[in-house]
Amino acid sequence: MTFLDVVFYAFTVVVFIQVIFYIFFFGKFAFLKPIKKRRKNIDISVIVCAKNEAENLKNFLPSIISQEYPSFEIVLINDASSDDTLEVIEAFSEKHSNIKIVDVKNTEAFWGNKKYALTLGIKASKYNHLLFTDADCKPLSKHWIKEMSSHFSNEKSIILGYGAYSKTKKSFLNKLVRFETLTTAIHYFSFANQGIPYMGVGRNFAYTKDEFFKANGYISHIKIRSGDDDLFINQIASKTNTAICVSSESFTESIPETTFKNWFNQKRRHVSTINYYKLKHKILLATIYTTNLLFWLFPFILLISLHYWLIVTILFLIKLIFQYIIIGASCKKLNEKDLLLLIPVLEVFLIIFQLTIFINNLVSKPNHWK
Repeated sequence: MTFLDVVFYAFTVVVFIQVIFYIFFFGKFAFLKPIKKRRKNIDISVIVCAKNEAENLKNFLPSIISQEYPSFEIVLINDASSDDTLEVIEAFSEKHSNIKIVDVKNTEAFWGNKKYALTLGIKASKYNHLLFTDADCKPLSKHWIKEMSSHFSNEKSIILGYGAYSKTKKSFLNKLVRFETLTTAIHYFSFANQGIPYMGVGRNFAYTKDEFFKANGYISHIKIRSGDDDLFINQIASKTNTAICVSSESFTESIPETTFKNWFNQKRRHVSTINYYKLKHKILLATIYTTNLLFWLFPFILLISLHYWLIVTILFLIKLIFQYIIIGASCKKLNEKDLLLLIPVLEVFLIIFQLTIFINNLVSKPNHWK
């Protein structure tokens, strides 16, 4: 058996694995019919941790304050900001009685640690049901709290939502950032839907204070700078306690990074937490990434040598057809339809980008959250 024969058979296996993922995981999410939950009107504490976010709070906090929900408080955490964040928070608090301020000072033991600030905010919150977002996020409807909270039940104590990024015209970076966000969301929604929840994003998720204290908060990974969202969910989420919320009224939207350097550094922090995931989740994610990489590498080798070129082309197109159909349905569900035509280009760039991050994180570790 020649080297090209080995590559060909390996490519066949790669396509088979990818199609299995698309049919049995991603496809089931893509064509999942949303279930309208009955409004529960449970008391909610919205948690927002802000570090040097004065301008973003001025712009986005009103969209949380104006939520149409009967009983909620907003816990604003000033994480040792050096700008006017505290003054902005205090100005909003004077006008709205449901705002609670938690002013965090840096300590030697927890210098620059967002998890420490969040812990103080969670402890100060009045209600058991907690809904999280970031200071640069805005809910895309006045029913965000209602939609997310409606999925809480006696069994479901963790709710995973979608945190989108705003669109910028004629920007390839913006499309790449949003494509990465889209594919990440498809993965964590799909696997949670199949009873294998492994992460959530701090821009839009919820859990109960009971779950937080049952896990002793972030204590098991308090020294890891990132992971207050994905790593914590990886620790506490299970088949029985996790629900997903993908109605368009439940989405939030954030400001994306506008330079490759800033986005690269941001993703380095995010990716660094994967090393601490449960083993089964690391294997799952490694399989997805590796087969994505090999799907583009193997056909390149085979087609330039014209080795079984017709079969290779057919297999390549089969996978792309599944991808377009299923990712297309997910794009529609998550309001990201403008990304569909660029899927192959964006995927190749993203694979290279993620490989570069992996190599850099092996060399040095990212630190502070801001």
